[in-house]
Amino acid sequence: MDLGSEFTRLEIVIGQEKLKELSKKHIAVFGLGGVGGFAVESLARSAIGTLTIVDYDIVDVTNINRQIIADRFSLGKYKTDLFEERLLKINPNIKINKITKKYTEQEKDEFFADYDYIVDAIDMVTSKISLIKTAYEKKFPIISSMGMGNRLDPSKIKITTIDKTNMCKLAKVMRKELKSLGITDLKCVYSSEEITVSEKILNGNKMINGSTAFVPSVAGIMIASEVVRSFL
Repeated sequence: MDLGSEFTRLEIVIGQEKLKELSKKHIAVFGLGGVGGFAVESLARSAIGTLTIVDYDIVDVTNINRQIIADRFSLGKYKTDLFEERLLKINPNIKINKITKKYTEQEKDEFFADYDYIVDAIDMVTSKISLIKTAYEKKFPIISSMGMGNRLDPSKIKITTIDKTNMCKLAKVMRKELKSLGITDLKCVYSSEEITVSEKILNGNKMINGSTAFVPSVAGIMIASEVVRSFL
C-alpha cells in the first residue's frame, strides 16, 4: 500500500484489488448540476478510471447556492470545462471524456460508448426518458435522479426503484412514461419529503423551483455510493 497515494484511505476500506477494479471502470454522468456535480466529483474521488461528463450549460449566478463547481470566478464558463480541470486536479490519471452538448433523442448515438454505469442527472423529462430507454436497450446499468427542488431535509432521500417512489411530481411523471415502455424497475434516488413551498415565476412564464445546498448534494453523493458499491 502506498501511504502517500490520494486513494490510500479508500484502499483501507475496499482493498487493493477492488481499488484496481474501480480504476478500470467507465462511468457516464449526464447533467452536471446540483446532483450530477456532486456525483461526478465523488466518483473521481473514488478512483473511477474514466468519466464521460455531459452538460451543455454554463455556470450562472443562481447556481452558486448548490452546485459544487459554481462560484464568482466560474460564472459564464462551461460546466464540462470546469469539471475537467477540477477532476484532473483530484486525480491526474483519470481519463475525462467531455461532451458539451445537450442530450437529445435525435442525437443520442453521439453520447453512448461502452459504459459500465450511467448516471442520469438531467432535468428535462423527454431527455431522461430517452436516456433511460436507450440504456435499457443497450443493457447498461443506470441510476436516475428525481426531483430535489423545494426540499430541506436530506434525511428523506432514498434509493429505490421507480415503482416504489412517492411524494415526487417528477417521479410520478416518470413512472407513467416508463410504465408505457415496460420499465418499472429503474433504480432511482428520490425524496419522500412533502413539499410545502410553491414554485415561483422568476423568468417570464417559466416556473422555477427553489433549492438548498444540502439536498441535491446528498442525492449526488448517494448516487456515487450506489454506483461504486455495485462494483465491490
